[in-house]
Amino acid sequence: MYEKTQAHFESKFKKLPEGHILVNLGPSHPATHGILQNVIQLDGERIVDSESVIGYVHRCFEKLGERYDYNQFLVCTDRMNYVSTPMNNIGWILAVESLMKIEVPDRVTYVRMIIAELSRIMDHIVCVGILGVDIGAFSGFLHLFHQRENIYQILEKLTGARLTTTFCRVGGMERDIYPEFEAEVKLLCKMLRPALKEFNTLLIRNKIFNERTAGIGGISQEDAISYGYTGPNLRATGVDWDVRKDKPYMFYDRVDFDIPVGEDGSVLHRTLVRMEEMEQSIRIVEQLINKFPSGAYHADMPNIFLPEKNRVYNNMEELIYHFKIIMHGIKVPAGEHYFATEAANGELGFYIVSQGEKTPWRVHVRRPCFWYYQSFPDLIRGGLLADSVATMSSLNVIAGELDC
Repeated sequence: MYEKTQAHFESKFKKLPEGHILVNLGPSHPATHGILQNVIQLDGERIVDSESVIGYVHRCFEKLGERYDYNQFLVCTDRMNYVSTPMNNIGWILAVESLMKIEVPDRVTYVRMIIAELSRIMDHIVCVGILGVDIGAFSGFLHLFHQRENIYQILEKLTGARLTTTFCRVGGMERDIYPEFEAEVKLLCKMLRPALKEFNTLLIRNKIFNERTAGIGGISQEDAISYGYTGPNLRATGVDWDVRKDKPYMFYDRVDFDIPVGEDGSVLHRTLVRMEEMEQSIRIVEQLINKFPSGAYHADMPNIFLPEKNRVYNNMEELIYHFKIIMHGIKVPAGEHYFATEAANGELGFYIVSQGEKTPWRVHVRRPCFWYYQSFPDLIRGGLLADSVATMSSLNVIAGELDC
């Protein structure tokens, strides 16, 4: 890849005007938050032109999806947006379940929604925290990361892992919640609100931060829609599109929450939208945890969901189901299907083509980061080099998702 890009850039930027220079922001750079290459033409500190290169961490996930069965593909979704891993799990499993028309118990949906919203908070904490670090404000990052760690501890107890959780299964969850889950989620919500308030005082309302981020890296509503923006980056322009409201899934049509929007799509407004979205996520989690239902953690579908081990060892019928699921997989009806969820970065969609076998014939992933990053040269052109770092940080481009 380097040889190809080197030849391309040597041709494109062969004759630079006097005084112009080329600099590489990445592939490996503290401000790129992943393996991203931005070749930037500078006139002094002013950006004249830029070109972005992706593909450094491409892992052929869509091709792997044609070889893995429907539960095995979760190990790939774990490694897309690794900042809010469970949301990828949930999006994929919902796509498969809707294709198979599977209805899971309410308890499963409640847990998935709670974990999804806590993951959204984790994702936004990283985005706004790192933005502060990138422009020289380190304290807020450490302050909020303590709350992120509290969420990770809940995930660790629930799934046995912190990052690659793989906790969903077609038809339910890998295991039920642990006994203290409800109490710990309630306590977490109580701690999150004052922490966000303090972070607002510490960084977001800080005059230096406001003046440093206002009006830079902005994009109009029309351009954002043309580029395929969704999520908080689109809502920062004033468009109130949110999959949870506009195409409700799970029980999002049963909970009350608002869709915060910004005005000019700038770095500041992307940050303000994410801050308010964390408040709304807490609001959703509180509604769910206060009426948490009892019941099973998976659908009663023995040909879909693996039976418990003790039943496999003592019951011939369960043993046969276990054998058939492991050896022959879950057979998904033939057809094409697209299902989208509102992940932390925007609309995360999975397109599945099934021919009735245990593996998909084709998988395509609509990952929100891919579309943001296409607009990056337009966002920074004419601006200052230092502002490009803040702009990239506020877009929250995650290389693992971008290159999946």
